[in-house]
Amino acid sequence: MTETVTIPSHYSDHSFHAYVARPAGEPKAAIVVIQEIFGVNPGIRQKCDLLAEQGYLVVAPDLFWNLGENVQLDPDVEEELQQAFDYFGKFNADEGVKDIESTIKWARSETGGKKVGAVGYCLGGKLAYMTAARTDSDASVGYYAVGVPDMLRESHAIANPLMLHIPTADGFVDADAQKAMHEGLDDHPKVTLYDYPGLDHGFATQFGARRNEEGAQLADSRTDAFFAEHLA
Repeated sequence: MTETVTIPSHYSDHSFHAYVARPAGEPKAAIVVIQEIFGVNPGIRQKCDLLAEQGYLVVAPDLFWNLGENVQLDPDVEEELQQAFDYFGKFNADEGVKDIESTIKWARSETGGKKVGAVGYCLGGKLAYMTAARTDSDASVGYYAVGVPDMLRESHAIANPLMLHIPTADGFVDADAQKAMHEGLDDHPKVTLYDYPGLDHGFATQFGARRNEEGAQLADSRTDAFFAEHLA
């Protein structure tokens, strides 16, 4: 079952919508799915639906709530891609993580105190890293996260497991940035990094030209096993 819910902020007087996918039975845990720069679009919603089929309560907050109403963009349409970049430039990641924290609190309450994980893509990958460092998420996963080298100083605050999927041909995260991520995180006891040789940004998207089927299935299988272990 899917629905749209309203989540109250835990730190201010605003609220925001979120897409929720519920499992057939009692959820074994919850997962927050963190959007790309394209909003809570069909690809993000399908990721929620697939995780719900595995028995999780899954929620994707609309983090662009103050930039536009119900933002849903297609990266394969040039005008919409440029609109997404514009939103990215205006988005405040620090405020976004607070909304993710509100979502985690909502999901934990909704499941009666069960574990809550987070998984994000692109911008959401960056936010997943920040979520691991700044919230009580029980396990976090980031796909092709941007901007992580600028936040390595926060790595000491990562107390629960974090997995990052890094495509080596990422057009938005160059070789120097990838090297910095490995140098800063390889020795962290809570962090696991996986490289995907030759793959580009967005390789695990559900729809569209960016998807690499083999790479997406490998990364998603690792994510599924990671959550099965750490959200049990």
